[in-house]
Amino acid sequence: MGTITAARAGALPIGQLSRLSGVNIETIRYYERIKMLPAPPRTTSGRRVYDATHLRMLAFIRRARELGFSLNEIRALIRLGGPDKASCREVRAIAAHHLEGIRAKLDDLRKLERLLARTVAQCSGRTVPDCPVLDILDVRRPRSPN
Repeated sequence: MGTITAARAGALPIGQLSRLSGVNIETIRYYERIKMLPAPPRTTSGRRVYDATHLRMLAFIRRARELGFSLNEIRALIRLGGPDKASCREVRAIAAHHLEGIRAKLDDLRKLERLLARTVAQCSGRTVPDCPVLDILDVRRPRSPN
């Protein structure tokens, strides 16, 4: 993109873009480097200036990250046309795949919760060599025979 004057309507410096979007300045630069956010035009002095499109894309990326979408999944959504042009069918496929991953993680967390709850319930809390919690954490820990 070419250079523009800072006075141009809608031109946002990176600090203001950061405040409006709730995204850290370094994260904005990172998204530019990995080509998730289009490179902004620069002023004649070389400063980046952003517009409403950048703000909307950043909000889209931030919200997708909050929902746990990976950078590759977000990249795929952006390739589909971003928030303006993406086909609902294609977006649904990506979201459904992400939902499967979330459900698998929830199942794993439930199993982990049950294991840890059982282990904590077996722990007397006293200062003794037998500690079920340490036993599951340290697989090389010698266990005393029961």
